[in-house]
Amino acid sequence: MTNFAKTPHNDTSGPDADTEALLCALTSLRNRGELLRFLTDLCTPAELRALVARWQVAKLLDAGDLSYREISEKTGASTTTVGRVARFLNEESYQGYRIALDRVQEQ
Repeated sequence: MTNFAKTPHNDTSGPDADTEALLCALTSLRNRGELLRFLTDLCTPAELRALVARWQVAKLLDAGDLSYREISEKTGASTTTVGRVARFLNEESYQGYRIALDRVQEQ
């Protein structure tokens, strides 16, 4: 089983077998309904709320209208989480938030 605590974020060797299996499961889902059902099974309600909050944070940061504190108050995410999302949105090389934000805006 993957130990994410020991997996550095800057590992360029690609996902391990367990992570790859999860990615395969996620990309096998055919629609939003299936994805929601899978996430509901996979995550606790608190984990799902945390994912939703991070996505809200990313959208608000991308809009650029609010301070970290205002985003924290609006979403319930800590200012530490807001800062972390901002770092991954603006500084890290993964660009996962950017890809998703751009694709959602295209729809």
